[in-house]
Amino acid sequence: MKKILIIIIINFIVLYGHSQILKVINENDLQGIENVFVFNKNNTLITNSKGEADLSAFNKDESLSFQHTSYETLTISFEELQKIKFIVKLSESVLKLNEVVISQNRWEQDKREVPNKITSISAKEIGFSNSQTTADVLSSSGEVFIQKSQLGGGSPMIRGFSTNRILIVVDGVRMNNAIYRSGNLQNVISLDANSIENMEVIFGPGSVIYGSDALGGVMDFHTLQTRLSENDKPEFKVNAMTRYSSANHEKTGHFDFNIGLKKWSFLTSVSYSDFDDLRMGSQGNEEYVRPEYVDRINGQDSVIQNSNENIQRFSNYNQLNVMQKIRFKPNENWNINYGFHYSKVSDVPRYDRLLEYSGDRLKYAEWYYGPQIWMMNDLSIEYFKSNPFFDKAKLVMAYQDYEESRHDRKFGKEEIRERTEKVKALSANLDFDKQLSKRTSLFYGLEAVYNRVNSIGQERNIYTDETNPYASRYPDGSHYSSYAAYVNYKNNINELFTFVAGLRYSRVMMDADFDTTFYQFPFDNISINTGALNGSLGLVYRPTDTWQFNFNASSGYRAPNIDDVGKVFDSEPGSVIVPNDQLNSEYAYSFDVSILKTINHKLSIEASAFYTLLQDAMLRRDFTFIGQDSIYYDGELSKVQAIVNDGEAYVYGFNLGVYADLMKYLSFKSVITYTKGEDMDGIPLRHVAPLFGSTHFIFKAHKFKADVYAIYNGELSYENLSPEEHGKTYMYATDDNGNPYSPSWYTLNLKMSYQVNSYLQVNLGMENIMDQRYRPYSSGIVAPGRNIIVALRARI
Repeated sequence: MKKILIIIIINFIVLYGHSQILKVINENDLQGIENVFVFNKNNTLITNSKGEADLSAFNKDESLSFQHTSYETLTISFEELQKIKFIVKLSESVLKLNEVVISQNRWEQDKREVPNKITSISAKEIGFSNSQTTADVLSSSGEVFIQKSQLGGGSPMIRGFSTNRILIVVDGVRMNNAIYRSGNLQNVISLDANSIENMEVIFGPGSVIYGSDALGGVMDFHTLQTRLSENDKPEFKVNAMTRYSSANHEKTGHFDFNIGLKKWSFLTSVSYSDFDDLRMGSQGNEEYVRPEYVDRINGQDSVIQNSNENIQRFSNYNQLNVMQKIRFKPNENWNINYGFHYSKVSDVPRYDRLLEYSGDRLKYAEWYYGPQIWMMNDLSIEYFKSNPFFDKAKLVMAYQDYEESRHDRKFGKEEIRERTEKVKALSANLDFDKQLSKRTSLFYGLEAVYNRVNSIGQERNIYTDETNPYASRYPDGSHYSSYAAYVNYKNNINELFTFVAGLRYSRVMMDADFDTTFYQFPFDNISINTGALNGSLGLVYRPTDTWQFNFNASSGYRAPNIDDVGKVFDSEPGSVIVPNDQLNSEYAYSFDVSILKTINHKLSIEASAFYTLLQDAMLRRDFTFIGQDSIYYDGELSKVQAIVNDGEAYVYGFNLGVYADLMKYLSFKSVITYTKGEDMDGIPLRHVAPLFGSTHFIFKAHKFKADVYAIYNGELSYENLSPEEHGKTYMYATDDNGNPYSPSWYTLNLKMSYQVNSYLQVNLGMENIMDQRYRPYSSGIVAPGRNIIVALRARI
C-alpha cells in the first residue's frame, strides 16, 4: 500500500509539478482563444480550442509574447504570469494583421500573399452586430451594399455587380443556380446568420477558382464546424441566444450544440425568427409613408386607411433554419464531413409591388413570394497524405433542392396568378494543393454542376379554389450544366515579392423547350453550348513589414442561364421581358491595385482602386416580339424588352479603410466605397450603388464593449439613375423637377455587450437613434426607424 502511494505521488509530481497550464481568454467575453501564438526567444506554441497551452518548456527568466490576428499583441514576464494565475486576457483589435483566408484558392492562405481585396467577418463580429439576416451581416461590413425590395429580402451589390453576376458559396458549394435572375435576389437570407463561423468577400472577378457568375465578387460562407475532443473524454458545448428588436417586433431564438469524441463529432444548429410589419422612421421624407393598404373585408377587396402611416403593411414573415453536421476523422490522413442544411422562409409580401397604383387606386390586392425553401446535403472528404501529385486533396459533393413561388392578384379580381419554380442541383468539386518547393505552391481542380428546372403556372379562383393552367415563368424541364478545370500557381519569389497566376477553362450547356400554348414564340427550343477561358495575374510587393502593394488583373465570364434566356415577366410597370434565343456570354476584364500601410501595429490604412470592362454585356433593352414592340401582358399593353448583348460597359471605383487601436480601451475604424458604372452610351448601370460607408468608435474595457457608429449613403440623382429605375416612381423621392431620385442619408447607432460571467452575455443596441425616415437606393421597403435591440447569449 505504501509503494502504491509513493507511485501516485511521483506521477502527480511528474504530470503537474513540472507543467504549467496557461489559458488565454478574450477580455470582453471571457472565452478561450484558439490559435494564439505564444513565443519567446527559444520556444513557440499555439493554444488549443480552449485557449490552453503547456508552458513547461519555457524559460521562466524570459518574457512571453502573445499574438493573434484578431487581438492586440501582448508581452508579459513570467513573474507577472504567476501573479495573474496564468490567465491571460487579450483585447480585440480592429487591425486584422497576418490574417488567414480560404476563399482565394479553396485552401488556407496567408492574406499577405494574396493580391485580391478580401474582407472577412467572424462569428464574434456577427454576434455583436445582432444582424437579423445574413444580408444584414454583409451590410454591417460597410463594404457591401444591400438592396431590399421587401423586409424578407437582401440583394448584395459588389463593385457595381449584383444578383447573378456575383457568386454565393456555402461550405465550398456554389449556391447560384440556373434561375438566379438579373433583378434583385433574396437567396442569401436562406443562410442562417447564427450558424456562420466566418465569411469572406472577394472583391472583383473570381471566375478562375469559381467559374461563371463570379464577375463582381464572391461571398464565401463557412458555417459552424464540428469540434473533436482533444482527449479521450467526450466534450459537450452549447450555445443559445434569444433576441427582440422593436422596429419589427423581431423575436429570434437560436441554439447549437456540439458533441465531440476522439474520432467522431456531431453538431446541431436551429434558429427561428418571427418578424412583424416593419416600422419606418418618423423624421424625413413624407413621400415614403404608407397612407393606405388593401385588405379583404367580408370577402371583398377594400382600401383601408393606415392608422399609423409609418407601419409598412404588409411586410411580416418568419423563417426556420436547421443544420446538422457529422464529422469522422479516423486518422491524421483523412477528414470526412457531412452537412445537412434546411431553410424555410414563409410567405413574404413583395412590399414594393404593394405600393403600385393603377390610376388613383392601389393596383394589387395581393403580391407575395410563397415559401422559399432551400435544402442542401453536402459531403466533404479530405486526404492529407503527401505524394508526388498532391499534398492535400478535397472532394466536395452536394445536392441542393430549391423552391420558390410568386403569387399576385390585382385589386377586385377573383383569380390569383401563381407560379412555382423548383431547382434540383448536383455539384462536385475536386481540389488539390501541392507544394512544389519551399516557395512555390500549385492549386488545381475540377468542377461539375448540373441543374434541372421545373416551372409551372396556374390561375386560382380565391372563392372556389378552381384552377386553370397559366403560363409558367420558365420553360418546364430545362437543363443547365457546366464542367471546368482550373490551375492556380503561387510563387514567393523572395521575402519581398509574391507572384500568383491562374487559368480556368469552363464549358457551359443549356437546353430549354418552350411551350407555345400561351405565347406564340418564334422558336420552340433554345440550346447553348459555349466555352470560356479565364485567367488571372497577381503580384504582391512587401518592401517592409509595414507596407504592402497588391496588383491584380483578372478576367471573368457569365454564361446565360435559364432566367436570362427563357422567362416572361413584367419587370416594371408598362414593360414585359421576353426570351432571346440569340443571347451569348458576357466577359469582364478587371484590374485593381491596393496599398496597405501599418504604423506601429496600431494603425492600418487600406486603399484600393479598380476598373472593370464588361464586354458583350447582358443588359435589358427594348426589343420586339414577333415583329411587335408592344404586346398585351396581364391585360396591359406593355413595351417589349429582352436581355441582349449590348456592346460594352465599364465600372470603376475605390475603397478606403482606416483602422486604429487608439489606446488600450478605444479603437476606430472607418470605410467608404465609391462606384461609377455606365455603358458606352453613357447610360448608368442599374446595380451601381451610391457612395456609402460607415465610421465606428469602439470602446472596450474588461467585460464591457460598446460601438458608437454612423452609417451613411450619398445621393443618386435622376441623371445617375438607370433608366430601368425611372418608371419606379413609387419607390423614390421626387426632386425639384418632379423626377425620381435617391436622396442621401445617415444614421447614428449604438451597440453594447456585457459579459455577466463566462456563461452569460447581455447585448443592447439602438439603431437609427435619430429615427430617420430613409430608403436605401433601389429598395422597395423603407429602412427601419429607431430600433431597440435586446439579446441574451449563453454558453456552456
